[in-house]
Amino acid sequence: MNKLMKKKILVPFFAVVLLIVGSSFKSDFFEIAKQIEIFTTLFKELNMNYVDETNPAELMDTAIKNMLQDLDPYTRFLNEQDVEAYKINNAGEYSGIGATVRSYKDKLLIIEPYKDYPADKAGLKAGDEIVKIGDINVSDFDDNASELLKGANNTSVDVTYRRQGKTSTTTIQREAIEVDAVPFYKMVDDKTGYIVLAKFNAKASGQTKAALIDLKGKGAEKIILDLRGNPGGLLSEAINVTNLFIDKGELIVTTKSKVKKFNREYKTKNKAVDTGIPLVVLVNGSSASASEIVSGSLQDLDRAVVVGARSFGKGLVQRPLKLTYGTQLKVTISRYYTPSGRCIQSLDYWNRDKNNNAVRNTTFNEFKTRNGRKVQDGGGVLPDVEIAAQKANELTTALLNNNIVFDYATDYYYKNELKDVTNFKFTEQDFQDFKAFVSKSEFSYETKTEKVLKQAMTDREEVIFNKAIEDDFDRLLLDIEKSKTVALENYQKEIQQKLEDEIVKRYFYREGLFDYYLKNDDAILVATELLGNPEKYEGILK
Repeated sequence: MNKLMKKKILVPFFAVVLLIVGSSFKSDFFEIAKQIEIFTTLFKELNMNYVDETNPAELMDTAIKNMLQDLDPYTRFLNEQDVEAYKINNAGEYSGIGATVRSYKDKLLIIEPYKDYPADKAGLKAGDEIVKIGDINVSDFDDNASELLKGANNTSVDVTYRRQGKTSTTTIQREAIEVDAVPFYKMVDDKTGYIVLAKFNAKASGQTKAALIDLKGKGAEKIILDLRGNPGGLLSEAINVTNLFIDKGELIVTTKSKVKKFNREYKTKNKAVDTGIPLVVLVNGSSASASEIVSGSLQDLDRAVVVGARSFGKGLVQRPLKLTYGTQLKVTISRYYTPSGRCIQSLDYWNRDKNNNAVRNTTFNEFKTRNGRKVQDGGGVLPDVEIAAQKANELTTALLNNNIVFDYATDYYYKNELKDVTNFKFTEQDFQDFKAFVSKSEFSYETKTEKVLKQAMTDREEVIFNKAIEDDFDRLLLDIEKSKTVALENYQKEIQQKLEDEIVKRYFYREGLFDYYLKNDDAILVATELLGNPEKYEGILK
């Protein structure tokens, strides 16, 4: 039923919502009123006359969210539960079990329990499959069963979970969970400090400032700021974090919109902590939005050297607009531009290909930093120093998205004992074991070449296609499938890095992973070496 209603029936309603938000409300008043009337009568008749019982609230919620998918992935309707989750994400505090949980059709999977929080105290580990919460079987629950794990402080919930084929039950005592924006900071060596900024919630600038001051007190004369994997968050916090290294009154970001009141310039408002300390910022393909504002502005102002891989490329700004009954519309209101004038948005959601996928920008314009260095727009923040192993590729992404890396780490954890992170070494034999694990799994992914070939076979012209040609196509597809095994070798370094990350977390939590990074991570090693060579560092900036 829901699928039937997604596009055709409820389109007018969403057009109304978006038009009201826009500046063209007055000029389009008649059209808006017309569409509201059409929608109201349609929805009434549908619910009164459809052959089966309908759930108006569920129908509306699903239809709204699916309609907005035709815009960009950041413009979203937030129902009451979504609004609460949005507030929690920005505040950095909530009540729950303290674990990352992923929902599937018939189970919940523990992805990462946080050290010393309820799930960890109750003995849950990454890879555990929650099959029952209280008296409710997860497979029988229609909505996202992870909601059943939430609750007030000091309340308890019984969970039944499956681990390595064995089913067990434990009780989790919920408590207040604090989500640190800076989960880790430490001295890399006698003069180099390292700060991990994981998200831009309300605590981001305060915790980054505290870490910076503490590290300087311990002798840090150089800083590495790690924004890898940081998906962004509050724009104001991005400005404030940048302000720690840039003095008061400096333009950091400009937003441009069709609505005049959203056209703004954002400048630093406070005195910096340190405007001269040598600084390297680490980014990768998962660094987005606020992370790109910080890295892009520091790059444009020649205040830091950016190291790693090209960032995600989200140059859009959202704002939550209040609707009725406690709901909200989180809508893209503007594009943002770094100090040099570039917008780093990489995907064009308004001009899509024949498969309705957003088109990736391939044409870049050049801009100049304060010192005259060339930088580009349209595709994320391109690092000053690129590291090949940090770049994403289709195979590694597919292995991650299909839980192959995760499942192998689970298998590794229960087969190997490891007491000290300094003794961990992922060997060549381990990687061969991983290849065997992949071959025995149901893992498969379709390359771009395969998609084109299969489409060509589907659209074949009978005049020129015959059995011999089809056999050639089949052989080519088979050869491509075989080449995927070879690709595991070609991308061994990138894949092995993801495997090491996941395995180390199993034994030593995220804190142990960051400790492991200090001695083994390519980007940190390159950054440390660069900061130890003032001539090379200054040469890049000039």
